[in-house]
Amino acid sequence: MLEKYDVYLRPFNCQRTLHIYLPNDYYQSDERYPVVYMFDGHNLFLNSDATYGKSWGLADFLDHYDKKLIIVGIECNHEGNERLSEYCPYDLNSRYFGRVQGKGIQTLDWLVYELKPMIDQKYRTYPFRECTAIAGSSMGGLMAFYGVIKYNQYISKAACLSPAFGLCKKRLERDLPQNLNPDTRIYMSLGTEEFKRPQRFIKNIQEFNDYIVSQGATSYINIIPGGHHNEAEWEKQNELYMNVMWK
Repeated sequence: MLEKYDVYLRPFNCQRTLHIYLPNDYYQSDERYPVVYMFDGHNLFLNSDATYGKSWGLADFLDHYDKKLIIVGIECNHEGNERLSEYCPYDLNSRYFGRVQGKGIQTLDWLVYELKPMIDQKYRTYPFRECTAIAGSSMGGLMAFYGVIKYNQYISKAACLSPAFGLCKKRLERDLPQNLNPDTRIYMSLGTEEFKRPQRFIKNIQEFNDYIVSQGATSYINIIPGGHHNEAEWEKQNELYMNVMWK
């Protein structure tokens, strides 16, 4: 069951669309549910909403998945480089994107301190960190990783598909906390056809994996032979990253 409505995104003084998935029997039940907050919410459920006409097929998957969840998909800003800006915790000066003001921390502050309390009040959720996850792909994958390490007292799980670590790896390394809760679970994936020289990007993931393991937490790396950077590839991972986070 899908619901779609706008909410106020206070840091940027604008409305932003939420794409919410609820278990099909939500309104016939008194049950409470864990929550996954996901970036690029318009790409998750319906092909008709997706930027490139192909979604993750997540609603169809969850309708048959054996764990009931609430998904809160947050639509990105589609204007110019604003998605990049809102989905990056750091300022960038990239030869590909030029100068970008990183607003990712404001985005995550809003998600944790404003959006999450609203969702916990509006829906029957388990509000505890153990029942709260974050996920995304590409820049959203970067945000999911940053979110779970920097807001670890609120978020215990993350799925980081094709995370854009290369844009800010050194600064991200400096921000790794010395004490990550050992019950944290993080999934990271990369397709070998996403970049011309994938080994450098695989090495980035492996180094962050080493950090997670050193903290006694759970890390799962999925390197996908022949995998590309698109929604069809991320859809294939739905069951695996959900299992890593919740089972």
